[in-house]
Amino acid sequence: NHLSFFSGFGPFRQYLLNSSWEAVKELSKRGLGENINLQIMQLPVVYQKAKEQVCKIWTTLQPLLTVHVGLASSATALIILEQCGKNKGYQERDACGFYPEGACCVLDGPEKIESTINMKTLWKNISVEGIDIILSRDAGRYICDYTYYTSLYYGNGRAAFIHVPPLSKSVTAEFLGKALQTIILAMLEQCGKQRE
Repeated sequence: NHLSFFSGFGPFRQYLLNSSWEAVKELSKRGLGENINLQIMQLPVVYQKAKEQVCKIWTTLQPLLTVHVGLASSATALIILEQCGKNKGYQERDACGFYPEGACCVLDGPEKIESTINMKTLWKNISVEGIDIILSRDAGRYICDYTYYTSLYYGNGRAAFIHVPPLSKSVTAEFLGKALQTIILAMLEQCGKQRE
């Protein structure tokens, strides 16, 4: 029974309801089949705290895969698959008004870390009715990117990041939960193939 871990983020700026967390909660209701033990956690939009939680996930639980879901406020009807996390350039202040020391995730860490999940292959093979999915190599140098890099660093690349749009009439939490289920089942299949 494989453990997979999912995180969404808490409220920030004008988003009192963060679609990433609503989507993760919905995914957790749906599940990923009986072989996958699915655990979820809400991360705060605070660099240091998010980093501590992510470290803890990897050191204590050592999941097969950790998927972080974040809100892309600029994306109206897009789901974005992020391929890599970047180490430097974190100058935007978090919900507590801080940014990381040296504006980077891990001092002396590599510039960027790629996910072991091939997002391009994934993107070619899946479609979700009612929403476009795109690929990205830049997760935006804020908490999302920071969390992703940290997770890739401690999880040896076994992490994924998915950006979801804000909730709207057409993009409901149920809709996003179902879309995540489709995407993550494909990711897990890829993980299985890589292990063989």
